[in-house]
Amino acid sequence: MQATTYAVKGGIGFGVQKRPTLLKGFGEFGRPSLGFRMTDRTACCGLRLGSIAMEAELTGARLGATFRSSAKPRSVKAQASGDLENVASTVPQGKSSGTVLPYVGVACLGAILFGYHLGVVNGALEYLSKDLGIAENTVLQGWVVSTLLAGATVGSFTGGALADKFGRTRTFQLDAIPLAIGAFLCATAQSVQVMIIGRLLAGIGIGVTSAIVPLYISEISPTEIRGALGSVNQLFICVGILAALVAGLPLAGNPIWWRTMFGIAIIPSVLLALGMGFSPESPRWLFQQGKISEAEKSIRTLFGKERVAEVMLDLRTAGQGSTEPEAGWFDLFSSRYWKIVSVGVALFFFQQLAGINAVVYYSTSVFRSAGIASDVAASALVGAANVFGTAVASSLMDKQGRRSLLITSFGGMAASMLLLSLSFTWKALAPYSGTLAVLGTVLYVLSFSLGAGPVPALLLPEIFASRIRAKAVSLSLGMHWISNFVIGLYFLSVVNKFGISSVYLGFSTICLLAVLYIAGNVVETKGRSLEEIERALNPAI
Repeated sequence: MQATTYAVKGGIGFGVQKRPTLLKGFGEFGRPSLGFRMTDRTACCGLRLGSIAMEAELTGARLGATFRSSAKPRSVKAQASGDLENVASTVPQGKSSGTVLPYVGVACLGAILFGYHLGVVNGALEYLSKDLGIAENTVLQGWVVSTLLAGATVGSFTGGALADKFGRTRTFQLDAIPLAIGAFLCATAQSVQVMIIGRLLAGIGIGVTSAIVPLYISEISPTEIRGALGSVNQLFICVGILAALVAGLPLAGNPIWWRTMFGIAIIPSVLLALGMGFSPESPRWLFQQGKISEAEKSIRTLFGKERVAEVMLDLRTAGQGSTEPEAGWFDLFSSRYWKIVSVGVALFFFQQLAGINAVVYYSTSVFRSAGIASDVAASALVGAANVFGTAVASSLMDKQGRRSLLITSFGGMAASMLLLSLSFTWKALAPYSGTLAVLGTVLYVLSFSLGAGPVPALLLPEIFASRIRAKAVSLSLGMHWISNFVIGLYFLSVVNKFGISSVYLGFSTICLLAVLYIAGNVVETKGRSLEEIERALNPAI
């Protein structure tokens, strides 16, 4: 069976509710992937804020200056089990004189590179294998592909520490170095060893990118469109993957075109470094560093001069009484933070175990069984479903909220996986097996792109306290890359032992478990500033 590689993610959109929700019973990257065998993004989970102590904190927050409610307060029990719908919106009315979109666009060059490096080897592998003399060595071919994932794991863990030490924009500039050098080495490689080193460096680069792009966007975006702008990250990852597929079209007529494909990635790497030289630093990071005047200047650029006082008040209130230094790695596992941090780890873990890699890996075979013999047509159909789902998710992110999109997404994925499993085994469906398999695949990708793909990377920077945000995001994304690598290593063995139908049925069960987990534990953050979320989820601060 021919291996196919594709990656999935999703999202962008606008919309503000007048009475946004903060919590739903707590008691909270595509990211995609790629591989000689398979790969893609990872999943979701939450925590229960059901304790009386936390309920009391939420009640206090709601009645205090931060959550100025104009409606009659609910009971503590109601707040713990339901949405805080009577919380007055803090979303400002009227136009802002700030400009954030160009800087989100610069950051999304990192997302494009993320998707491009994941997808570029898909079409190029056959041709570079011939040029480098490894056409008959599938082990070395696997190393060319999977070394990127190993590098991404390293990069995802280091990205948070770099962002805390040097700031978000400087980390982007530092990250452009391995991205550009890795692309150059891949494009000019005359041996498989140089190719693997290049892929490793590019992997480190996209690992750092996977952590700091959603982090930076969440910290510079106005509350009312943070969900929409955060989803742009996922959309541009899809753009990067599609760009890699398009870049491979000339390969059939020009076998050495694979070198140009890798070399193209140098351009956005350089543009990312240059663009970040003109982009404002995260005002939240500047404030934490005690650079008050610089933070105000950044707020003025991003949010407008009329909102400087408001945002600075939020920052001061969030940090009031706290003189703590930035968190270390071990702080993430403390009783104070672990409950929330574990949500991030679980979100990506569920995302990966939900079966996206299996669907992507088998999509070509599934489409061929339905009479679609063209790999390009199969990829285009999957890509179209992904982009469409991403666009829908982005338009709903700030209206329906993160939590509801996750539930809808995993519910749809569970149903699609069940359909795929039955199409392989149920004799009554045999005459329609090909059509049902294609339908199940497209519905699965569409469902994934609605929530499981875009939401985790958006939600995590929102629920993590500023003191731990960068490192906690890195830890969560590290789980994504580790899961990605392990599943890519053992998936085929599991399929050979149990059969693809049984594996799909198992994925359907995992998706249902994810729905139950999200319904009982994941928080809703739409319409709340990062500081408000932090004060509610971290009452000790």
